[in-house]
Amino acid sequence: MRATNVGTDAVRTTGTTPPQRALARRAVTGMAATVALAGLLVPTAQAAPAADAATASPAAAPAKGKVTVHQAASTAGDEQRVRTYWTPKRIAALSTPLSKNPPLDAADGARWKGDGAVTSTVGRLFFTEHGEDTSCTATLVKSANHSTLATAAHCLNSTDLLGDNDEWQTNLMFVPGFRDGRAPLGSFVVRQAVVNSIWLENDQMDSRTYDAHDQGFAVVGRNENGKTVEEAAGAAQGIAFDAPGNRAAYQFGYPRAASDDAREGLPEYTGRELAFCQGIPREYPGVKDAPEPAGQWGVPCVMGGGSSGGPRFSGFSTGTGLGTQVGVNTQSGHMDSAGAVCEGENDAKCLRHLVGTQFTAALTKPLYDKAQHLS
Repeated sequence: MRATNVGTDAVRTTGTTPPQRALARRAVTGMAATVALAGLLVPTAQAAPAADAATASPAAAPAKGKVTVHQAASTAGDEQRVRTYWTPKRIAALSTPLSKNPPLDAADGARWKGDGAVTSTVGRLFFTEHGEDTSCTATLVKSANHSTLATAAHCLNSTDLLGDNDEWQTNLMFVPGFRDGRAPLGSFVVRQAVVNSIWLENDQMDSRTYDAHDQGFAVVGRNENGKTVEEAAGAAQGIAFDAPGNRAAYQFGYPRAASDDAREGLPEYTGRELAFCQGIPREYPGVKDAPEPAGQWGVPCVMGGGSSGGPRFSGFSTGTGLGTQVGVNTQSGHMDSAGAVCEGENDAKCLRHLVGTQFTAALTKPLYDKAQHLS
């Protein structure tokens, strides 16, 4: 169910027909609709402590597939063409209109007012998807090449709304610390994109098979001043595999919409500023017509299109802005406060959750290992 994400413009809405789910997921990334649809720095590729039976996700064995590398920009000329493509006007066009709503911060969505490493390691990922400019969110993680980003697979490769015409995204460019059109650390063009081969087979029909693979990595070149992204950022986030899903988490993103009308049009929901949600994640099993694989976790969150690919951090420190990335934002799911799935989104007891794949040693680590040794 590839395109029903939170990263481009739609947030996946489960329980709909496949084309509708595809549109929903793009809402989280930013492509088609405007309602679419984030403490402890650990060593590179640290495996998380084993979870006890009460907290671990149910055992699941999705097909492993093969690591697939796509060459997005091969030469310095390719990188320059991408930078030239992203004019200030094009970038500004991907910010939605501001509203007169008063500021409103809550655990399920707020503007990030702090400082710390999150403001230099999380950024907007701009790209062209099936001929339309859009954006996701991506995160710099510790790696051997100092240039590896974690994001959602649908931010790197997607089908059209009908599940056809699989294509790699083009004009991929990462801007860490993006704020109101500014690129304080420069821009970094994606040279390689790394996803699982099974993701490339996604037809938007079988969420249980494909959604575990909605995760990927991107390797970026140097900025305009010749620095790697980690040199420019001065830090990188930790990454862990097989971490318990129900640990307190922070999720970040650059949404261009909010599911709450009272927050629609605030700067942090227009793509201009970094937003976040925090809480205790719940595992989302999907609905009857669109069951999910094990390991789809997330907190209550109103972030919409553009937040796909954003990080889910465990052990996040609001002082240092550092944490351990344990998953990515990919779609929305509705559950009540007890974690029961809501079939009707308009139920007053329903809470919209921003969920996504929890990183695992079986599926995530091979992608990460390949990406961190590319150049």
